[in-house]
Amino acid sequence: MSQSATFHKARSRSLRTLAGAALGAAMLLAAQLAQAAIPIEHWTASTGARVFFVHSPSIPMLDVNIDFDAGSRYDPPGKAGLATLTAALLDKGAAAQDGQPARDEAQIADAFADTGAAFGGAAGGDRGGIGLRTLTAQPELDQSVALAAQLIKAPIYPDAVVGREKQRLITAIREADTKPGVIADKALAKAMYPDHPYGVAATPESVQSVTRDDIAKFWRDNYGAKRAVVTLIGAIDRKQAEAIAEQLTRGLPQGSAAPALPQVKLNIPASEQRLPHPAQQSSVAIGQPSIARGDPDYFALLVGNYVLGGGGFSSRLTDEVREKRGLTYGVDSYFAPSKQPGPFGISLQTKKAQTDEALALVRQVLARFVAEGPTEKELRAAKDNLVNGFPLRIDNNRKLLTNVANIGWYGLPLDYLDTWTAQVGKVTREQVRAAFQRHVRPDGMATVIVGGPVGSTPTASRK
Repeated sequence: MSQSATFHKARSRSLRTLAGAALGAAMLLAAQLAQAAIPIEHWTASTGARVFFVHSPSIPMLDVNIDFDAGSRYDPPGKAGLATLTAALLDKGAAAQDGQPARDEAQIADAFADTGAAFGGAAGGDRGGIGLRTLTAQPELDQSVALAAQLIKAPIYPDAVVGREKQRLITAIREADTKPGVIADKALAKAMYPDHPYGVAATPESVQSVTRDDIAKFWRDNYGAKRAVVTLIGAIDRKQAEAIAEQLTRGLPQGSAAPALPQVKLNIPASEQRLPHPAQQSSVAIGQPSIARGDPDYFALLVGNYVLGGGGFSSRLTDEVREKRGLTYGVDSYFAPSKQPGPFGISLQTKKAQTDEALALVRQVLARFVAEGPTEKELRAAKDNLVNGFPLRIDNNRKLLTNVANIGWYGLPLDYLDTWTAQVGKVTREQVRAAFQRHVRPDGMATVIVGGPVGSTPTASRK
């Protein structure tokens, strides 16, 4: 949900006292993990849930993530925001279940505070679910796991709370929609995915249309154990991990098979939109659908994108657009692969009067990179930076949780983290060039400009 589950920041004194020890342990953990194999254990629970577990005894804590195949791509037409509300409202009320008394949201918050635990639900495009962080001492561990199990298995979605949270989400959407970067990103997604849920964003109207019954049905249909991936990282043993995974997924709704989704259309036509905005700068976003997470070109594109625009000040786009010509304070490129092909994109901000010049240069740099690939010097620097920075990707349990959850969600090899640096290290110039030519079409990019030169007019397409 991060796509790993995000957490509400509830903390008790007992949890905060571990901060100093946790920092030291995290540094030790990163050093150990960078040098040794990460022992990811995997099994399927009797409930049908797929479970991934790493024993991490450095600090007396447990991090749990449960991803359900319940993201916003399953929002019904006109109900965008339903997946978000379903996940976010899980801790706002629960019926009595497995010996646990019925609780309202205040009682739930108090119960987690008493055990020093944190719980939260969130949804992204592909997945929705929960995250739990708890101490491993007793009785705190048993109490927090039992409460988390109650929330995901017996949510009641009170009408008053649903109405309140809908208004909060509507307010957040309206505020975000005043920002040029958000406007550009939403318009770009719609242009890249005109006939696919990846291109649909929640609006005040779509959120307002969601009912309590819609939420309850979405939970029943999509929060089944057979559509769940459970990830556990912490100071527990395999036997405890098995018991916790069973407890969290036993008694979930039967659910239904995931509905068929439309295929992503990769070869979109080039297009350009210019949208007015009073901001002092233009926000420019260009992109196109590209790869799914399991694509064999993933590492070649990762390394190549670091050279092109993902490597910050060392990237070619930054050097050409910012350093040499001063046309922007920041420009970056990215791949965002998902279950289905996610986007390749480039974004930047620039002075309104320089918009067309900056955009033309970005297109020129991209076209040249796709045609020629990186230089040997650029490739070597990118690989060195990625390999040397790898320990920072797993330097605490939260980051490790995210990585292991992704392994489970995308069906990656269990030794994925062990071989990550080797996979990066063996990428060649020719592999980068060939991968970019397979997956990036410089003449088939959707472009959105929010702001732009004074007097510019909306343009539906660019030939």
